[in-house]
Amino acid sequence: MRYKRSSELFRQASRVLPGGVNSPVRAFKSVGGTPVFVREAAGSRFTDEDGNEYIDFIASWGPLLFGHAFPPVVEAVTRRAQKGTSFGMPTALETEVAELAVSMVPGIEKIRFVNSGTEACMSVIRLARGYTGREKIIKFAGCYHGHADAFLIEAGSGAVTFGSPNSPGVTQGTARDTLLARYNDLESVKGLFEANPGEVAAVILEPVAGNMGCIPPEPGFLEGIRQLCTDSGALLIFDEVMTGFRLAAGGAQEALGISADLVAFGKVIGGGLPVGAFGGPAEIMSHLAPEGPVYQAGTLSGNPLAMGAGLAMLRAIEADPEVFSRLESKTAYLHEGLEHVLQEAGHPYRINRFGSMISVHFSDREVRDFESAATGNNDRFRNYFHGMLNRGVYLPPSAFESYFLNDALTAEDLDLAIDAAAGALKD
Repeated sequence: MRYKRSSELFRQASRVLPGGVNSPVRAFKSVGGTPVFVREAAGSRFTDEDGNEYIDFIASWGPLLFGHAFPPVVEAVTRRAQKGTSFGMPTALETEVAELAVSMVPGIEKIRFVNSGTEACMSVIRLARGYTGREKIIKFAGCYHGHADAFLIEAGSGAVTFGSPNSPGVTQGTARDTLLARYNDLESVKGLFEANPGEVAAVILEPVAGNMGCIPPEPGFLEGIRQLCTDSGALLIFDEVMTGFRLAAGGAQEALGISADLVAFGKVIGGGLPVGAFGGPAEIMSHLAPEGPVYQAGTLSGNPLAMGAGLAMLRAIEADPEVFSRLESKTAYLHEGLEHVLQEAGHPYRINRFGSMISVHFSDREVRDFESAATGNNDRFRNYFHGMLNRGVYLPPSAFESYFLNDALTAEDLDLAIDAAAGALKD
């Protein structure tokens, strides 16, 4: 394929945007080459500025459950824009979306809308600390909760040590309040609780990890964390920015049968527009300002365009509950096809899948946490990524990201992607 226009646009962007992008993964740093600049999209495909067409397996990193330019969402945004794009005042639409979301998600009685998943996770941690009167949180290596300071922490020298900042600008003081555990390792979580008795405000994690590839929780892992939190008085927070309204109408809580105390949302709840949210029982949520002392605010929170898109998306899910089984079937079909071509190619690999999330790891060991995900052959992944790109299939440009399937994908799309994988692996 030709990328002349995209290459020129990247050079132009690099003069005025740090790294030429507004989010690092878009820059293709981990796979090399020039990022593709999108011109337009519809359904399961997008077209770049050079006129190349691609089957899309990231769906804007998850929110486009029904595909690009989903007509109900486009129509809702268009209607709302004609009535005004922003007010900074309450609208009936916010309550409508909140009522629908609360009715769909287990354990949620009240919800607060914000503008991004990062903001949702940052705010829900503050609420957990304010509610419990404690300062420390436990997070997991490889789980991504946005770029707030408390989450940009890497592991220390042992399972029960404090973490350390992994980005300049994050203070040592912040790092001291963030404890690092290993995903799918309940003992590492127990060790942190034992080393910090009565100090842990909350445990936050992706119930199905999507930022070290797709990594499902092993049996007993989430159940054990739920019990540890209950016994210690800490809150269990599910970061469902990726999984909320994607794995089921009620998100991972419904799909896995595990109840969290607080849940952060994003992606699907905004129908593809910038929206985040967090919610939980009224008893906890009542601690938020203006009802309670924990301050959180946002001038554009509940923006009418975003709320219109979110309402259209949630109504579509409510009206079509079979969408989740269709997505799971499509993902299973892709899994089976990729398994076949990978076996024939003879490369070491692991495929992880849960619902409509899937990832391929070029590794000879089981991938169950960040450490094992990092053992994958990155050179092989880079070659595979570009082989697929040149055959018109767009994968996440990082070995540490999940694919997100959308319902607009057809059997033809999936077969073309499997055939492309066979060709890319031969190369």
